[in-house]
Amino acid sequence: MTTTTNNKPTFNHILFNNLVASIANSLIWFALTFWVILQTNSVLAVSVVAGVYALANLFTGIFFGSIVDHNLKQKVMLGSSLVSLVFYILAAGLFFGFNLANITSIDHSVLWIFIIFLMFGVVTGNLRSIGISTLVSILFEESEHGKINGQIGTMMGISFAVTSFLSGIVMGYLGFDWALGLAIFLTILTILHLLIIKIPETLKISENPEKTSVFNPNNFWQDIKKTIAVITGINSLFALIFFTTLNNFIGGVFMALMDAYGLSLVSVEIWGLLLGILSFSFILGGILIAKYGVGKPLKTIFIVNTITWTTCIIFPIQPSIILLVFGFFVWMLLTPFVEASEQTILQKVVPQQRQGRVFGFAQSVESMATPITTFFIGPITQSFFIPFMTTGAGVDLIGGWFGVGSGRGMALVFILAGIFGLISTLAFWLSKHYKILTREYEDSVPDKNDDKINDN
Repeated sequence: MTTTTNNKPTFNHILFNNLVASIANSLIWFALTFWVILQTNSVLAVSVVAGVYALANLFTGIFFGSIVDHNLKQKVMLGSSLVSLVFYILAAGLFFGFNLANITSIDHSVLWIFIIFLMFGVVTGNLRSIGISTLVSILFEESEHGKINGQIGTMMGISFAVTSFLSGIVMGYLGFDWALGLAIFLTILTILHLLIIKIPETLKISENPEKTSVFNPNNFWQDIKKTIAVITGINSLFALIFFTTLNNFIGGVFMALMDAYGLSLVSVEIWGLLLGILSFSFILGGILIAKYGVGKPLKTIFIVNTITWTTCIIFPIQPSIILLVFGFFVWMLLTPFVEASEQTILQKVVPQQRQGRVFGFAQSVESMATPITTFFIGPITQSFFIPFMTTGAGVDLIGGWFGVGSGRGMALVFILAGIFGLISTLAFWLSKHYKILTREYEDSVPDKNDDKINDN
């Protein structure tokens, strides 16, 4: 391994490249969500869009992890941007060819093909997030991992800030066609920039390419079996993944309802502006991690989740943009700590040669809760909670102090999710798995397990 100091300039280039790629992909996601809400005025449509995205994450994580482990990370990132570019161009063809700007109903097959093309382009960007996490182990010593993961979190925060401002301005004043064109332009820039970066990495490649090809179905299933064997060989790591999966329930609720809830309180321009301002709390969280690290990462995960779920109960208690800003600030500030802590744990306890697949496996399993939530929360909110707080029994039961209307129906869902999450967090924190995994992390020396894995 080359020295940490020598690798920092290269890694800064990688961070910048991923920042631009993330802005392009996130702009598509934000703009598409806003556009669907404004065009169709349907909470159900938004939840389905979020569900399609989450479901795609679920089924691509392990496959993407195999691609990352079997290839140079620079080529993986380049391929990711190239595929995204193709899908964005295809989507642009549909948008202008079928005049989708005038669609006001979700009952159009071309609209959903258009959405799927865009989602494929955005989801392919996940190759980059897996790749950069494995590069941390390749380019830096273990003692630096927490702080470097904090830098990645800062990059994600900057991306969110820029995207929030852009999406609000573009959708408020220009239109979705501008968002699509800007995303295509930025994706081309990432490709050109990536071509001039030289990443100091090596890859052990089998003499028989078919032996390690991730496109061979037999090898893919073998990859899954071996990855599961690695995870089960680390005491209580599955329990951590299961806990994170359970907590991703909040991700599904946020994905399905947050934009609709925010837009029920303010205009799209104001909401986009607020998201941009609040995203600086995400950047602040990343900066704090980059400076101080994550401490004891497992303990940090549970403390942060306890605070986050409690906040989820508090901010919807009244239809107030001030409370929403408070809740979003806390959520954005603490999210990088959860991500960086989990990455730090995996980077230490998992052998480097299989980190991409373990990251991908964890991403797939942890994403299981999100599509389930997003697909069900939207319809349930639309058909039960919103009527319950608009014309149903909720109006007389709690409407006097809680408020009434569609926004109050969504708020009730947030509160119930917060209560469920808080109970599950405290239960896991008190379980034996917390103590076992803490000992596993403190005693782990990943290199000692490398000889058990002789494949890529």
